[in-house]
Amino acid sequence: METLTELIKLLLLAAVAVALLGRLRLPPVVSYVLLGAATGPHALGWLGETATIHFLGELGIAFLLFTLGLDFSISQFVAMRRVLLVLGSAQVVASTLSGAAVGWALGLPWTSATIVGGALAMSSTAIIVKQLREQHELQTAHGRLAVGILLFQDLAAIPFLVVIPILAQGGGGDLGVALAWALVKGVAVAAAGVLLLGRRVLRPLLHQAGASRELFTLTVLLLTLAAAWATQLSGLSLAFGAFLAGMMLSETEYRHQVEDEIRPFRDVLLGLFFIVVGMQLNPALLPAAWPSIAALVVGLVIGKGVIVALVARAYGYRTPEAVRTGLVLAHGGEFSVALLALAMGVGLFDANASQPVLAAIVISMLLAPIVVRRGASLAAMFTRTGDKDDSADEKALAGVLGDTRDHVIVCGYGRVGSQLVRILREHDYACIAIDNDPDRVKRGWESHGTVYYGDATRRGVLEAAGLEHAAAVVLSFDNLESSLQVMHEARAANPDVPVLARAADQRSLDALFDAGAREVVPEAMETSLILATQLLMLRGTEPAQVIARMNAIRAERYRLLRTAEPEEDTRTTLRASD
Repeated sequence: METLTELIKLLLLAAVAVALLGRLRLPPVVSYVLLGAATGPHALGWLGETATIHFLGELGIAFLLFTLGLDFSISQFVAMRRVLLVLGSAQVVASTLSGAAVGWALGLPWTSATIVGGALAMSSTAIIVKQLREQHELQTAHGRLAVGILLFQDLAAIPFLVVIPILAQGGGGDLGVALAWALVKGVAVAAAGVLLLGRRVLRPLLHQAGASRELFTLTVLLLTLAAAWATQLSGLSLAFGAFLAGMMLSETEYRHQVEDEIRPFRDVLLGLFFIVVGMQLNPALLPAAWPSIAALVVGLVIGKGVIVALVARAYGYRTPEAVRTGLVLAHGGEFSVALLALAMGVGLFDANASQPVLAAIVISMLLAPIVVRRGASLAAMFTRTGDKDDSADEKALAGVLGDTRDHVIVCGYGRVGSQLVRILREHDYACIAIDNDPDRVKRGWESHGTVYYGDATRRGVLEAAGLEHAAAVVLSFDNLESSLQVMHEARAANPDVPVLARAADQRSLDALFDAGAREVVPEAMETSLILATQLLMLRGTEPAQVIARMNAIRAERYRLLRTAEPEEDTRTTLRASD
């Protein structure tokens, strides 16, 4: 009965956190932690320290690691290997050593200081990705760089989860051997799980379970908990086993279905976990510790921001991009809280000693959305080279164009943009392409000579590209956020210029039309029409008849897509396909 009572209390508090604190636009993690602190044994006393609550908390972090493993893709790792292996590792190592040095100087044992350093090295993936998406900055240079480093941070949390239980055992000279043995076991279990079970056992098992949704859900839960149990039995952590289960399932074609089935369990248990973490905070001790907390917050935000900026700058990124990336990552995150909670659970930390660190991490997470939102102005204030670097690119671009008029500005020189530039040049239309990927710019310059480096989401770059006298602007991005940001800047600088864009789905199409696009090409529809054309010709239908029919369908569908537009008769139908 006591277990059921505690569970009901936790669920009730989680519902309150989502319903009430969510309206204050607080990050969910912070909302749960604050609610746990207010209702825990050190405050109102509604929740007590019980084995049931701590077990639910462990399950929560296990499911967080499960979804991380599910999202981990070998192809993604290969594509981002330079950012991950160089910048990500450099940031995590530098931040961990810096944080550990501070902890050791304050009198913490080296084991505890190392965990503090590792916790402070982590940032919040959930907060940052959400904020960057809202600001349409995921595809900017600092957005891509920040996401790459965040991915490495998430992966770097796994070794900490493996070694924390070993560090808690002590052992003097045998500790190094124990750590090495734990890492060897972790690698062996990971290799065996992914290579053997993931490819030879799970796929046929899920294929059989897929006949029933209930059976599929039960099978996924069984696999997750069984993997967690097996790794804990071998001396590793529950969370590490859940991560391996996610990795195994990510190698199958059932990955997306698994993610959909497991999400409700993950969200609920993760909320309970952060409530449990909040229960560790003692509000009565915080007033006296405010000097330490303030110093930790300042040190975390400024110190970590500087480390990230220096690492990015050393890797070759420009100062404005490096500073923006540092501002984006200058805070703690979910894994910061998780690592500290696990360390407290195994006795590496005294509950009182952990209060300032935990409070500082929570406060930094509250500050994170504000800092990211003000990133551009803060970067301009912190570095005088920011505006200089950007204006230099803009002046160079404007100087090359000279008095060019009635040209087409193609934003993005990827697969679609490069083909469009080639076709326009074949028909002797003046055009330039803008891209912020140096490799693409180099290839484009060697092929066509009209591709320039620049961030098309900046109004200054668009104006330097001759937006005032351009015949049209084409958005060839496959990312809605980037397209909307360029659209906003282009319409603000020159409301009369026609803007054409590509859309991956109906949601993107509606958003682009609402933002002021003259024409939007729906990729799914155009692909279906091209496939239909090829199929009908393959079956022997006369080409002229097929083309006439496809043109009629295309004209009708584009007309229907624009029925809500007030100036429909003045708009032309775009018939170019991807």
